[in-house]
Amino acid sequence: TLPKEPAVLRQNILDTTAAILACGIDPKKCLLFRQSLVPEHAELAWILGCLTNVPRLLRLPQWKMKRASQNSEGTVGLLTYPVLQAADILLYKSTRVPVGEDQVLHLELAQDIAQHFNKKYGEFFPVPKAILSEL
Repeated sequence: TLPKEPAVLRQNILDTTAAILACGIDPKKCLLFRQSLVPEHAELAWILGCLTNVPRLLRLPQWKMKRASQNSEGTVGLLTYPVLQAADILLYKSTRVPVGEDQVLHLELAQDIAQHFNKKYGEFFPVPKAILSEL
């Protein structure tokens, strides 16, 4: 949610890809792609954002904490990032999502958005369940 220099962003993408491959992810057995090249993520985020109310987003603790660390000036990107996360999950009709404790509320938002969408437009998105990671 913070601006990055283009060269740094490109290098971060390469570094992240290298780290994923170094962890043993086999690209012959799984699909590895750059999410930013899939326009449907942003398109669905827009649609879901139109169904999500601002007070719900303002209650998320991550918004409060990060906003405080950004000199009390939270950005729109910071506020709407959880909706983009919901779009990332719902776009692929995910049923189980591995998350850490710090992301449980964001997954609950994705669940709420899926339920709201389904109620309004008919059953379309499965309601994803959390798989809590253990550290």
